[in-house]
Amino acid sequence: QVQLVESGGGLVQPGGSLRLSCAASGFMFRWFDMNWYRQASGKERELVAAVVEAGGTNYADSVKGRFTISRDNSKNTVYLQMSSLKPEDTAVYTCNAHSQQIRADYWGKGTLVTVSA
Repeated sequence: QVQLVESGGGLVQPGGSLRLSCAASGFMFRWFDMNWYRQASGKERELVAAVVEAGGTNYADSVKGRFTISRDNSKNTVYLQMSSLKPEDTAVYTCNAHSQQIRADYWGKGTLVTVSA
């Protein structure tokens, strides 16, 4: 059974930091590109950060220099380290596993990040 379970969300003050984790199971984690998406209330879902199978990373312009995505294939886990958080980073953050080769997409349920004083 495929599972992606996010953790680490919560309430943080502007300028603060959080680390999100996404623990994967039920599929060959190392073969998949791993992504973090977010969706703020009333807005469309957007891709925040990606780490591909080979380890390269990409970021949305809005988070470059503040967020860092990483993966640990030995633990089947992907992380999103978020720093210098802003109120506009408030959203539900969702983990995604994607494989173009086997045409598979898996999604977690999301974790809420609220940036507020």
